[in-house]
Amino acid sequence: MRDYLLRRLVLFIPTIVGASILVFVLVRILPGDPALAILQGSLGQNPFSQEDYGKLREYMGLDDPIPVQYAAWFGSLIRGDLGESSIYRLPVSDILRRRFPVTMELTILALAFTWSIAIPVGILSALKQDTWIDYVVRVFSIVGVSMPLFWTGILILLALVVFFDWFPPVPFQSFQDDPWTNLQTMIWPAVALGYFAVAVLSRMVRSTMLEVLREDYIRTARSKGLVERLVVMRHAFKNSLLPVITLMGLQLAAIISGTVVLERIFSIPGMGNLILRAVTENDYFSLQATVLAYAFVFLVLNLLVDLSYGWLDPRVRYS
Repeated sequence: MRDYLLRRLVLFIPTIVGASILVFVLVRILPGDPALAILQGSLGQNPFSQEDYGKLREYMGLDDPIPVQYAAWFGSLIRGDLGESSIYRLPVSDILRRRFPVTMELTILALAFTWSIAIPVGILSALKQDTWIDYVVRVFSIVGVSMPLFWTGILILLALVVFFDWFPPVPFQSFQDDPWTNLQTMIWPAVALGYFAVAVLSRMVRSTMLEVLREDYIRTARSKGLVERLVVMRHAFKNSLLPVITLMGLQLAAIISGTVVLERIFSIPGMGNLILRAVTENDYFSLQATVLAYAFVFLVLNLLVDLSYGWLDPRVRYS
C-alpha cells in the first residue's frame, strides 16, 4: 500500500509537467496579444505608443522563443511564483487563494448531492425492478443524461427566477462570513452540476445491484433468515460498489470541468469564472495556473478513488 502510494505520488510529477507543457502551448495558440490587451484596457479605449507596446512585450518575454518562455515560466512555477494577473494586477497565487476554496466547495457539494441521491435511488430501482418506481427512475436518468450541463443550469436558474423570484445574492458571501447566504448561492449550481452524475450513477447502481442480488451468497443469506435490510446493505450494496466507484472516478472530470460553466451562470467567483475571463482577456498567467490547479485536484481525487478499492474489497492488493 505504501509503495503503491509513493509510486502514484511520484507519477504526479510527469503528469503535471505534461499538463503544464500542453496548457502553455495551447494558451499561446489562442488569438490575441496579452500585451495589447493590457495597454488597450478591457474596452480597448486606452491610447498607447508602439514604444510602450514593444517594451511591455519584452518585459513579458513574449518575443522570446516558446521553449525559452516555457523554461522561464516553469522555473518561476517551481519557486512558487505563479506570475501576475494582467486583469487584476495582483499575484495569481493571491487570486487562487481566494477562489480555490469556492470552487472546491461547489465540487464537494455536487459530489455530496450525487452520492446522497444516486445510491438510494439506484438501490430502490433495483429492488423495485419493472415497477412504476423503476420506470420513473429510468426516465429521470435518461433526461439527466440527455441534457447538457449548461442547459440544466439555465433551466434551474430560470425556474428559480420565474417561480420564486430568486436571484444569486450579490455580492458573493463566503461560507465563513455568512453560511446561510453562501449555501443559498451554492446549493443550486451544485444540484445542476450533480444531476448529470446522479443520472449516470443511479443507472450503474441499479445494474450492479441487480447483478449482485442474483448471486448465490445473497440467496444463502436470505435462506438463513437474515433481515432483508441487512442482506441488501451489508452483503449486496458493498459488493456492488466497485464498478460504481470506478465510474465515479470518470465522472470527477465532468464535475470539475462543469464548475467552469456553472460558476459563470450563477455568478460564483471561483476558478471557473477566472478561467473564462482569462481566456477572453488573454491573461496567460492566470489561465495557466488555474488549469494546472484543476489538473492537480483531479489527480488527487482519482488517487483517493483508487485507494478506496482496498477499503471496499479486502481482496484488492496494491502492488
